[in-house]
Amino acid sequence: MYGLKTSASFDSAHFLKGYNGKCANIHGHRWTIEAEVRSSSLIEEGEKRGMIIDFGDIKKAVRTLADSLDHTLIYEVDSLKEKTLEALRGEGFKLTEVPFRPTAENFAEYFFNKLKGEGLPVSRVTVYETPDNCAFYEL
Repeated sequence: MYGLKTSASFDSAHFLKGYNGKCANIHGHRWTIEAEVRSSSLIEEGEKRGMIIDFGDIKKAVRTLADSLDHTLIYEVDSLKEKTLEALRGEGFKLTEVPFRPTAENFAEYFFNKLKGEGLPVSRVTVYETPDNCAFYEL
């Protein structure tokens, strides 16, 4: 089995509405997205001969995902009052609304599906919330 792995990091804040603990408060992380591709064979002809896919393709896609969330407040739909959102937008803060609770587990699945949707043959996505703690999603 052959494999490729690449990663990209971003800094952002989030909180977990309804959580009974410190993570209910807005706090930040240095998130790392790690994407893996596996294949039992390599491309046999053309400029990509000897590759699973072009490393540049997976690197660019993962970097684009990371850049889209860098230095933003990530929040779940309906977890902030409209007045709060208006005030934050009025101050010029970058906000990113997601349709799920912003946990490492949900981000792993979200990034996996985004990469698959771009036609990339990802086999696993791991999301590090801290250097020592991560969650992964794979099929």
